[in-house]
Amino acid sequence: MTTVKKNDFVEIEFTGRANNELFDTTNKEEAKTLGIDVEIKPLIVSVGNQMILKGFDEYLDGKELNKKYTLHLTSEKAFGKRNPQLLRTIPIRVFHEKQTNPVPGMSFQLDDHVAKILSVSGGRVIADFNNPLAGKDLDYEFTIKRLVEDNSEKVNALQDFFFKTRLEFEIKDKKVIFKKPEIKPFLDIFKQKFKDMTGLDFETEEAKPKENKEKKEEVSEVKIEAPKKLEEKKQDAPRKQERQRKL
Repeated sequence: MTTVKKNDFVEIEFTGRANNELFDTTNKEEAKTLGIDVEIKPLIVSVGNQMILKGFDEYLDGKELNKKYTLHLTSEKAFGKRNPQLLRTIPIRVFHEKQTNPVPGMSFQLDDHVAKILSVSGGRVIADFNNPLAGKDLDYEFTIKRLVEDNSEKVNALQDFFFKTRLEFEIKDKKVIFKKPEIKPFLDIFKQKFKDMTGLDFETEEAKPKENKEKKEEVSEVKIEAPKKLEEKKQDAPRKQERQRKL
């Protein structure tokens, strides 16, 4: 019997419901009912590192592979209770300046936060910046399909969660080396955490030194001078031939 523990990378298939309404899933057919057209893949996470909802993450420890589980999370264990302070009144002109006509039920993004419009009246828009699942109990059905052993899969799972994109890398001698040196300041923030999770060191390739401009100019001067010397030789050739005829 194989069970999972902290820092294990696992592949999970799951379905999540709030008040019996589907809100997230790795099932392709169920995803269609949510209007999700992107490719649906099983989720890969590292156990105990909050790559999924904290209450869900805590529940994974000690669970068996290929066994179906159900999990109920109260709102406090899920996305928390609704916060009245996250209801904001916004002048309607803010929307009009962006050529947007606000209507109740519409979602929008402001200052990197997603909100839902509750009402529009008297030139004012009342918007709710609470998470849509705040204040709701959640129910999950899930199965841990396998332990992920491949290091490349682990690195890509970390990229999907922390970077939200995939960058080119190679793995050599227990080191993950990213090809873009410019991400080093960002990678430095996470590399110790990543090492604790994977047992691998995370680095970037060293930036290539910039070429010396003076050397470039010297090379270009040589290229310019060379044709001049060749031309002079061509001009001297008829004179030499003339002297030879006289002799």
